[in-house]
Amino acid sequence: MSELEYVPVPFFEDNYAWLITDGRAAIVVDPGDAGPVIRYCEENHLTLAGILVTHHHPDHVGGVDGLLAWSGNSSLPVHGPAKVRIPGVSVRVGHGFCVTFKEPAFQVTVIEVPGHTHDHIAFFEAGKGAGVPHLFCGDTLFASGCGRLLEGTAEQMLASLDKLAQLPLSTRVHCAHEYTLANIQFSLRCDPSNTDVSDWYDQARALRAEGAPTLPTTLRHELAVNPFLRVHSPEIRAALINQFNVLVPNRLAAFILLRGWKDFFSVEEAIPVERRWPPTLLKYC
Repeated sequence: MSELEYVPVPFFEDNYAWLITDGRAAIVVDPGDAGPVIRYCEENHLTLAGILVTHHHPDHVGGVDGLLAWSGNSSLPVHGPAKVRIPGVSVRVGHGFCVTFKEPAFQVTVIEVPGHTHDHIAFFEAGKGAGVPHLFCGDTLFASGCGRLLEGTAEQMLASLDKLAQLPLSTRVHCAHEYTLANIQFSLRCDPSNTDVSDWYDQARALRAEGAPTLPTTLRHELAVNPFLRVHSPEIRAALINQFNVLVPNRLAAFILLRGWKDFFSVEEAIPVERRWPPTLLKYC
């Protein structure tokens, strides 16, 4: 059995499709654009065995039809969320479903992770024996960040992140976007005493300067540097109290404030505080 490779295929400005391959066949996760995936497969003489999609946004599913046409295989399985009908998805899966491929030899379990969207799912490969686990998390978890709440609630997203935080610490986290440097800049603001964050910023800048991706990270690493996985920490809570001068009574309140702060982080100085925080956001605080 050939060892699997996990290849980030960049497209658009900052997206990644993830290609899992044994050197002969490949599975692709979240192909928002068919062209770069097709080019990689043709250059490496790979056949397409299947497609996995985490949610319905166009930058994750826009390349499905093109890949199906290129493959010439009308029965190619396309696995996607059960809670919404996505064009091109032929196998709708929900929490706990097991997805298995023979070639490449690859098996994942589906984890429902609503928050960014209502339908969002992740795919978790446990790893056989001493093998390394892998998580394909779409737009739920990013390196040093998490997805915006475009459809779901803060409660849902926090519960989803809690699910992912329970996975093995060695899990490699395959995110769908190269948002790392911007996310770390926010982390430096809301978790300034965390030396792991400042060290990570130096490493990430060096990687990007070389044109290399910052992904995958590991769950152990994310638990140390990702503020959205650290809403329980006194340091994060203190930063929120200092920023907003409000009580932060629990993890959910901390998450809501932190997510809202990140949403406006790039323009925060230009927007008065009273215009940043609708009453529905502050009701938990």
